[in-house]
Amino acid sequence: MKETQKILMSVFIAILVVAVVLVVIGETNLLPNGELAEEKQTEFVVLTIMELLTICLIPLALRLFKFQRVKRELISPEGLRRWAMVRLMMIGDLMLVNILLYYLFMNPAFGYMGIILFLCMFFIVPTRSRCNNELESSASEEDK
Repeated sequence: MKETQKILMSVFIAILVVAVVLVVIGETNLLPNGELAEEKQTEFVVLTIMELLTICLIPLALRLFKFQRVKRELISPEGLRRWAMVRLMMIGDLMLVNILLYYLFMNPAFGYMGIILFLCMFFIVPTRSRCNNELESSASEEDK
């Protein structure tokens, strides 16, 4: 269990570090800011897709461990590692893509979605107590 929690926490911190690096690169103009700003049709399509993904994946990721199929697999640290990693990637990868798109299009909507996803990351921090609680709650559900 301790190893699973350390792996998940490492991934969590790595996602946040990559996000900070992207912001620093964007703010120091190492990343070509507004490179795609003239592509209005592309911007509209990408923005629509990202908004839909953000709206759909946030509730899905936050409620992922309530689904019966996932609960059945959460009886071992390996199952917890797999599904917690899926949840981290759903929120984290979407956040990183939004940050990158913000600097490429310089559209505040991407920045706002990135901020919302950043805040959602703190609802899924893989602390030791959270990992234990998720394993215990799924084990008690199995007993019923």
